[in-house]
Formats: sequence, structure tokens, C-alpha cells
Amino acid sequence: MGAGGRMHAAPTAGEAGRKKNVAAAQKALAEKPPFTLGDIKKAIPPRCFERSLARSFYYVAHDLAIVAALYYVATTYLVRLPAPLSYVAWPVYWALQGCVATGVWVIAHECGHHAFSDFQWIDDAVGLVLHSALLVPYFSWKYSHRRHHSNTGSMERDEVFVPKSKSQVPSFSKYMNNPPGRLLGLVVQLTIGWPLYLAFNVSGRPYDRFACHFDPYGPIYNDRERLQIFVSDAGISAALFLLYHAARARGTAWLLCVYGVPLLVVNAFLVTITYLQHTHPELPHYDASEWDWLRGALATVDRDYGILNRVFHNITDTHVAHHLFSTMPHYHAEEATRAIRPVLGDYYRLDRKPFYGALWREAKECLYVEREDDDDRGIFWYKNK
Repeated sequence: MGAGGRMHAAPTAGEAGRKKNVAAAQKALAEKPPFTLGDIKKAIPPRCFERSLARSFYYVAHDLAIVAALYYVATTYLVRLPAPLSYVAWPVYWALQGCVATGVWVIAHECGHHAFSDFQWIDDAVGLVLHSALLVPYFSWKYSHRRHHSNTGSMERDEVFVPKSKSQVPSFSKYMNNPPGRLLGLVVQLTIGWPLYLAFNVSGRPYDRFACHFDPYGPIYNDRERLQIFVSDAGISAALFLLYHAARARGTAWLLCVYGVPLLVVNAFLVTITYLQHTHPELPHYDASEWDWLRGALATVDRDYGILNRVFHNITDTHVAHHLFSTMPHYHAEEATRAIRPVLGDYYRLDRKPFYGALWREAKECLYVEREDDDDRGIFWYKNK
């Protein structure tokens, strides 16, 4: 089955066995793939590339109906619960609403890839509304995310979760390389990591001047895109205006309970999903001497989130196919993934470890990247020593 199979087969016992599995996978991925993007596409049924406006809107309506139902339950019944029942009911609401809203986020992300319909203006209109409601600058992120897809795995040009070389790791990091330090780092990453990325480009590609997703004149965007960045900012401003008036009418505590905390859950899952898709001991990164688009697109990993795969519209367990064909609708991605695995062989990555365990493991093992000692090529692997 190849490396994709090894990652979720029964592991060799012990730490030495785990390192052996990682080394075997790295050896396979160090060579350029013997197939082309065309070879991969031929294996996928043509129907997988067809976008259905009705089907796409069905998923929007489905998710928003659940969001509305959960909101109704919260504002009709949960607000009346006495303690200690309310201490249990509200966290359940926050978790459920946050997960469903993450699915809404994924649909808006699909609009940014022109995978929602055959009409770009419909994709942009739907994406702008949905992402603005979740305080995401739609066009701003659409363009930076598109550049991430164009440069995945590149040490110089990738846009997000660009790994540091060993020499770039801050000196204080050695004091954080322990369970309490990792826990603190994950808490910060999952709570404020997403707004820090949008506002200050934290964990993003370094630019020669200040980069911000809300700045139409920033270095992230070119002259053709700047007007749409203003539109994104207007969408965020409209959402904040509505939230302000909701807080005035119902109270800040009410707004935090029904909207604010679920949004934190959305942001935490967004960071978790993105981080785990591109961070794994077996995933390479490349400098300019080795990078090409196909190798970069394959430098990502599918993860298994259990029932949340469905809630998140399979962005979690079909991400390799998404990077290869980003205009493919999410409802065809599972079939496409099954079709391409025999072609990809050792170049397909799948890790079935539960996402919470994987998050902790990658925070421990993937601190920086460097070349293997016996390899002077521009291929970099995660290390932690």
C-alpha cells in the first residue's frame, strides 16, 4: 500500500520502531514522484470535477439550519437553566455550535477556491457573507490562501505554517520543550493564533515590511487585488456593526455565550486542522533547488477526525486531493481520494491518530526543520532536538 498505509498500520513497537517507520517514509518521499498531475487526474472519474449549485446550496442550508436550531435551543431553554445544569449545557452548546460553524467556514473556504459553483460571482457573494459572519476577511484570505496552494512546502514562498530552520528557533524555545511549555504554546496557538495571523502575519511567510490581511496596500496583495481587500474590510465592519448592536440590545454576556465562545471553537479547529495538515514528522519541505508544485502539493497529510470528518465536509481526511485539485467540490473528494491512492502509493500520507493526540505529538516532535546529515539536497525534515 505504500507509505500511506504504513502511517496507519500497526506501528513497530517502541520508540526505535517509530523512528524506523518515519525514516522509511522520508526515504520514499525524498525522491521526485514518478507520475505527473495528469496521471493522477486520469484516475479520477470526470464527475468528481462537476460542481452543482443546488447541491452546494443544500450544504449551506443544512449547516445554517443546524446553527439556527442550536441558537433557538440556547436562547429559549439554556438561558433558563439553573446552576449547575447550565454549567454543563452551555459547554455542550459551545462545542456543537462551534463544530457546525466550522463546517460553514469550510464552505466559505470552498467558495474562495471557486469550488462552490460554476459562477465566480456566486462563489464570491456566498463566501463573503459566510466568512464575514465568522469575522474572516473573505477576499484577503482567499488571495493569501491561494498563494499557499501555489507554494505549498516551499521554504521561501509558502504563506502559512512556514517552519523555522534550527538557527531561526528562538533561544527561549529550549525552556518550552517540555509538557507545561507545550501546553502553554498550544493554548496560545489555538485561542489567538488565527487573529494573530490575520492581523500580524504570525506563522506566515516573512515579508520585507509589515504584512496584515486587513491592509489593502500591504505586501501580501498586488494592485489588482487591493479593491477587493477593501470589500473584505467592509464585510468585517458590517459584521462587527451588527454584533455591536446585538450586544447593546441583549448584553455582552449574552453575545459571548451565543456567538463569542462558539467562534473561539471555530478558530481553534481552523488552526488545528491547518496545522495538522502541514505538520508531521514524515512531511518534507523544500528550498528553491528542490521544490516544484507537485512535490509541494503532496507535502500534506490526511487526518481522521472521526464523525467530525462529516461535520467539517471532509476537509480533514481528503486534504491531499484538495491540494491537487482545489476547485473540486468537497462532496466528491472522498471518491477522488480513493481513486488517487493507488497512483500516489508511497507519496500519499494518511495518519489515523486522533487529532488531539496528533496535536500534542507534533507540538513535541516538529519544532524546526533541517537537512539529513548525509544529504546535501534542499530537502528539510522536522526535528525536535
